[in-house]
Amino acid sequence: MTHALTSMFCGKSRPLLPYAFLIGLLGTQAAQAQNSAPGTEVLFENVLVFDGVGSELSPPTNVLVQDGKIVSISPDVDADDGAIVIDGAGRTLMPGLIDAHWHTMLIRGTPTQGIMGDVGYNNLAAADEATDTLMRGFTTVRDVGGPAFGLKQAIDEGIVVGPRIYPSGAFITITSGHGDFRQLSELPRTIGGHLARMEQVGGAMVADSPDEVRMRVREQLMQGASQIKLTAGGGVSSPFSPVDVSTFTLEELRAAVEAADNWGTYVTAHAFTSRAIRRSIEAGVKVIEHGFMMDEPTAQLIAEKGIWLSLQPLPEALRLGFPEGSVQREGADAVFPSIPRAYELAKKYNIKTAWGTDVLFSQALAQQQGAILASLGRWYTPAEALAMATGTNAEMLALSGERNPYPGKLGVVEPNALADLLLVDGNPLDDLELVANPDNFVVIMKDGVIYKNTLANETNGPT
Repeated sequence: MTHALTSMFCGKSRPLLPYAFLIGLLGTQAAQAQNSAPGTEVLFENVLVFDGVGSELSPPTNVLVQDGKIVSISPDVDADDGAIVIDGAGRTLMPGLIDAHWHTMLIRGTPTQGIMGDVGYNNLAAADEATDTLMRGFTTVRDVGGPAFGLKQAIDEGIVVGPRIYPSGAFITITSGHGDFRQLSELPRTIGGHLARMEQVGGAMVADSPDEVRMRVREQLMQGASQIKLTAGGGVSSPFSPVDVSTFTLEELRAAVEAADNWGTYVTAHAFTSRAIRRSIEAGVKVIEHGFMMDEPTAQLIAEKGIWLSLQPLPEALRLGFPEGSVQREGADAVFPSIPRAYELAKKYNIKTAWGTDVLFSQALAQQQGAILASLGRWYTPAEALAMATGTNAEMLALSGERNPYPGKLGVVEPNALADLLLVDGNPLDDLELVANPDNFVVIMKDGVIYKNTLANETNGPT
């Protein structure tokens, strides 16, 4: 935990496919052992459905999956010969979980490895972590910074087992902004000159004018970004960007919004303070990441404008991971006390609130992904928390519009929705802590394919 959140960049924009293939053969062996073939019909019998929207489970019913989609939900639906039939025995069937603030490439290793390390190693580690993410029940992640394009491609092509990824590409920041991890020895920066290491690997790009912002935004879109991430204010982990500062000018933010809008998608902005939030909203940003230090009038403004707030119940272990006396620890000490108040304001003004984790450089903390979701129980009922991590997060993902890499309905259990499903051994609407332990997910399905099935001995049909 010492190195958690002290950097933001690792990897390369395209993974080496032979390495990714080895991960597919070796690192995912346990997952693949339970795989069903793509296109196989699957029938879940006698399940209680949490649909990702409501507050109650359905009566006992059956759910039929064909060709990656849910085609029917009815106690009378039956399966064709050769289908996999799973007896739910009264367990809960729910949508796969969605983490709306994830950094696919930046979980494992140290900041030094991420910035200066071997890109082959970084991609191998990220691919293995992607498999672990799926096996924790997270079938979709919204990546808000890092060179995840190649890993996403490898997952989509079936080379690596992992979640759906909505990639932002590189963080776009300013000189000395949150995400600028250059050393002082690298200054002064020459516009149009040599790229810093963090820029070479696709982790972050520095942009100090509206024209530079447009160029960097368009570069991410060219590589397949589904949304754009800018750092509109200071951050905890950055050595030269105190949490209270505002970074991009209004004109620079507007340039990013215009470029993204021209491609049919949106900008999400990292912003803690009311000033950074208000400037982002004025520029046309549709989602605010964090917003921990907002005041009440700003919360009202967010609600009135219909802006999304992507909040994270950051665990105390993350704050304690920073060394005592460090700039990062001082920033964390300033931010963390504001988190409960941010959730209270979000609830008070009925702000459209998404949920995510924001785990960086800690495999141990990543393993607590479900527990971080369960910690929402401090402010929400289990049904509200689970809806936030499924149906509500999926609504925010849909803001990517024409750049949506996975057309179809996510985060819900309903006919024609994409078949990303979890079969839970228990009722998470009674006990939210069930999602903290992936062992409680006896079946994990993504895109109609079974990646985990501990009920295999009770299952009829091919396995």
